[in-house]
Amino acid sequence: IVNRAHFDRIVQLIDTAGGTMALGGGRDEDALVIEPTVIVDPDVAAPIMDEEIFGPVLPVVSVDSVDQACAFVRDRPKPLALYLFTGSRATTAHVLATTSSGGVCINHVILQLGDPRLPFGGVGDSGTGAYHGKAGFDAMSHHKSVLYKPQRPDLRLVYPPYFERTEKLLRRLV
Repeated sequence: IVNRAHFDRIVQLIDTAGGTMALGGGRDEDALVIEPTVIVDPDVAAPIMDEEIFGPVLPVVSVDSVDQACAFVRDRPKPLALYLFTGSRATTAHVLATTSSGGVCINHVILQLGDPRLPFGGVGDSGTGAYHGKAGFDAMSHHKSVLYKPQRPDLRLVYPPYFERTEKLLRRLV
């Protein structure tokens, strides 16, 4: 773990998560090391379910159906990424249609980060904008519009108020 403050924060998230520690949980304070840790069915109101963890901890929430999983996602702030594992095109379509997230990766994790053609970014509380490749360039660029009109001729008919005759003429031209 990068520093003591971050180590302490992750330990606090683990210790207050509730649920069942299915794997890991070991830690070495002197070396700032935390074992990869899986917590099954943590308290959904616990901080570990609201904060970005940035550590080797995976909370796993059990659900009885895809609909229940989608409802769980919808009832919370929009996630940065949503990972779906299924062989069913119908399930994929259902999840995509009923949830919102920054991005979706189906049948893999993090693979979408390696493709610079895919934008990566969040919506809502998980951030705004998109990064990677052209999407990142566009997100960090300002597209400035410039209209140049010569000073002369400056026909009065292009400015309001428009009279009926002027309007008819402009409609014919446009």
